[in-house]
Amino acid sequence: MKTTVVKQGRIYSETLSYDGFSYKPEDCIACPALADLHVHFREPGQEYKETIRTGSMAAARGGYSLVCPMPNLDPVPDSPGHLAMELDIIRSSSMVEAVPYASITLGRKGRELVDMEKLAPHVAGFSDDGSGIADRSLMHDAMSGAKALGKIITAHCEDTAFPPEDARSEWSEVERDCELSLLTGARLHICHVSSKESIEIIRQAKKSGAPVTCETAPHYLTLTKEDRMPGGRFTMNPPLRSAADRDALLAALADGTIDAIATDHAPHSAEEKAAGANGIVGLETAFPVLFTCLCRKGIIPVEKLVDLMSENPRRIFGFPDTDDMAVFDVTNPYVITPGDFLSKGRSTPFEGWKVFGRCLLTVHNGKIIWQS
Repeated sequence: MKTTVVKQGRIYSETLSYDGFSYKPEDCIACPALADLHVHFREPGQEYKETIRTGSMAAARGGYSLVCPMPNLDPVPDSPGHLAMELDIIRSSSMVEAVPYASITLGRKGRELVDMEKLAPHVAGFSDDGSGIADRSLMHDAMSGAKALGKIITAHCEDTAFPPEDARSEWSEVERDCELSLLTGARLHICHVSSKESIEIIRQAKKSGAPVTCETAPHYLTLTKEDRMPGGRFTMNPPLRSAADRDALLAALADGTIDAIATDHAPHSAEEKAAGANGIVGLETAFPVLFTCLCRKGIIPVEKLVDLMSENPRRIFGFPDTDDMAVFDVTNPYVITPGDFLSKGRSTPFEGWKVFGRCLLTVHNGKIIWQS
């Protein structure tokens, strides 16, 4: 069988053979399997929302073979013993490669640093995602420690002195952390960028030589606050912002200011969402939504999308190149139906959207982990 393959910035034809299925080149693309630097798998401690098994199944169904789970767990992976609990479950349950973060501070409370040296060999980096670190001196010490260990700080930038709807809640800490990255030389990766001010700060920080990278999420690239509807499907942190913010993000994709697209996959129970919990699921919708809204409309080419969702995330964190592959049907549309999700989470603003790019096949370590 033949299909169109996207790899390392090129599109070309290549003969593939998987389990006797045929993928026509005019219907499909194949590319390196996707990598997500920002997911919440909720285990240990909140298995009713998601488990490593169900989260990794959702990842495989979405074309991902590598994910980085965040540390807002119970217990928080802030010590070797706590981290070992998560790593044991990953080894026994995950269908994809899952490289977790350790927290930056004990209990993610923003007061005292973890023992980074003991945790560093086993984690992608350090993050208190879900919480900003208010203490500038503490963040300086965290960056200095990460720099010495060759690890990255992945920052949730949020100043709670401002309401989330005020973009200063995001960009004020983005500005501070970019300054600290330049000062310490530490690698800084900024989570879920949503505002035009943050984008400009990051752009200028890169020009100044700060080793800063950033991600945004599919919903910030395709929706605005004007699209919000009741019911919790549009409730996330940071919130959806203006059309001007969305347009700034799209421009930043084109000029390279944004390095990666991550889902911030964040499942909650239906009851929690109804009560206002922040977070939506995204692993099973990210590629189709972005291919439909960005590539089919000519905003970015599919090669660029693959860079942002696969090759750049691996490069930023120093993960090795992979032969893992995903195949997507980019010709035949389908409707996003949360009832079909493998994730325990069902809350998505893209419910009912007609999209192109259903994942047909995901291959990890030479084995098929998803086939539609």
